[in-house]
Amino acid sequence: MVRILVIGGYGVFGGRLTERLAAESSAEILVAGRSLEKAVAHCRRKGGKPVRIDREGDIFNEIALLEPTIVIDAAGPFQAYGKDRYRIAEAAIAAKAHYLDLADDGAFVAGIGTLDDSAKAAGVAVIAGASSVPAISAAALDELVQGLAAVSLAGSAILPGNRVPRGLSVLRAIVGQAGRSLRVWRGGNWTDTTAWGDLRHFTLEAPGIAPLKGRLASTIGAPDLILFPERYGARSALFHAGLELKALHLGLWLLALPVRLGLVRSLGPLAGWLGRMAGWVARLGSDRGGMVAYAVGRDGAGRAVDRRWTLIAETGDGPQVPPTPALLLALKLMNGSGLTVGARPAAGLLTLGEIEAGLSPFRIRLGRSEKPAAPLLERVLPKGFATLPQSWRRLAEIHDIDCFEGVASVERGGGLSARLIGALFGFPPAAPAVAVSVTKQKTTSGEKWTRRFGAKSFVSHLSRKPDEEPGVLRERFGPFSFLLRLFAEDGRVAWPVESGRFLGIPLPRALMPRSEAFEYEGADGEFRFDVKISMPFAGLIVRYLGWLEPAFPPHGLSRTGSPAAAPSSMHLPAAQSDQPAPVAPEAASTISGRVGISGT
Repeated sequence: MVRILVIGGYGVFGGRLTERLAAESSAEILVAGRSLEKAVAHCRRKGGKPVRIDREGDIFNEIALLEPTIVIDAAGPFQAYGKDRYRIAEAAIAAKAHYLDLADDGAFVAGIGTLDDSAKAAGVAVIAGASSVPAISAAALDELVQGLAAVSLAGSAILPGNRVPRGLSVLRAIVGQAGRSLRVWRGGNWTDTTAWGDLRHFTLEAPGIAPLKGRLASTIGAPDLILFPERYGARSALFHAGLELKALHLGLWLLALPVRLGLVRSLGPLAGWLGRMAGWVARLGSDRGGMVAYAVGRDGAGRAVDRRWTLIAETGDGPQVPPTPALLLALKLMNGSGLTVGARPAAGLLTLGEIEAGLSPFRIRLGRSEKPAAPLLERVLPKGFATLPQSWRRLAEIHDIDCFEGVASVERGGGLSARLIGALFGFPPAAPAVAVSVTKQKTTSGEKWTRRFGAKSFVSHLSRKPDEEPGVLRERFGPFSFLLRLFAEDGRVAWPVESGRFLGIPLPRALMPRSEAFEYEGADGEFRFDVKISMPFAGLIVRYLGWLEPAFPPHGLSRTGSPAAAPSSMHLPAAQSDQPAPVAPEAASTISGRVGISGT
């Protein structure tokens, strides 16, 4: 007889898993955990056989004596398993039992392959992450990326309702990460960010159901962040999670400030206390939650599209989602349905159709959508964009964040007025050759560009109203804002300034800068810029010209045929890690050839 041992089998997710396994299979279900009392209480209500197991005890002997066919770890938090994190999986292998878990820790799931040889030798399957991430998110993205010639962004988010029960392990996993350093893949490079930072709003929609509007979410560690860059060849991979009540979400963000400042190592010890606080407001909010997976890229026709798969769970059925992949994979193992032996993450082991069928008994609505996702500069020049040089289009293809670098020469005006204006805008000093970097980051209103010339940097924000005519672009430098009217001519893009404002007040013509800014492709296919800014009463303010290329080309390859070699200081050393060197997102914004009021 098939015997399935579920550790954590009476918890929020494990309890639903054991109940469904008992209902959908003929296997003997062992409901295990450190509390025999809780296991007994669960089995009286839902069925199964109670068993006491302590992961910190003699787990190898305890599992061997139970002689399970399949071991499922639904306990966690997997982030707290420490150096001996695969102890349960190793005990299952030693007992020649298949192993599944609901792990949501990126390092845990990504590293499960270290058990591949021993799993194959024992003739068992060892699968990590048989849960919402990465099993469901990967199944959704596997379909969303079909037909995309290139994937710029792959991401997912989980947004539970406040009235939905939360297990202590889930709470510990979130609270333990808040404020700590987290490595993410953005702009083709590993970079460090802060867990429970990067606040964003998500609205989830599905047919025939009210949407989840404006849910707040933050970056948090997940297997998707590690697995998806390679799996989908994406320039950026994101994962967010959120609490429905904004007060709770922002409260955790504020509580994490001492961690961000390095004053406290972790908020983990406060998890129990924070859980009790959350219980005080458990009646607020709703029992509606959701999940979304999304991919942004170019389709076969060259159109930039944003594709989404959305799940909205009603009336408290959200906790049925995470254990569903483990249930489906356990049934496959029992039926001998094509799961090969060896150790690997759960990404790609289930199709989206299988998962949607597994969720069908519950009050869960699913939706798919596709909408245009043209980057800002394509919306500015919609008709001529496809005919512009490839190097220019590459620097305009911003769907998350990207960094470009190169070399420029800088000329500055010598008069007192020219020097004062140059200092006011933060223009770089004169130099015959200086390393340049430009980081472009997508924002809710447009793009943020950070330009760096040597040690000097300055920032501007670009935006465009939806109903504005082609060519119109707005750029803001602090209190100054300028309306630009871009146009393409003879393979070049010009960035002339049409009008300007200071604190919203129109600038008179006598105070308006004159911009002679052009971007074009060089003889060797490189992106080049030539920007000259002057004032009627001050003459030349600044002129800079040079070239840029992606700082992190796809697959780590460098563009060939550059007109000049980039200084060695521009090439970052590899980190002392098993991942490429990080570059912080805020350091990834220089600008594709337009370091001034207009033009690159």
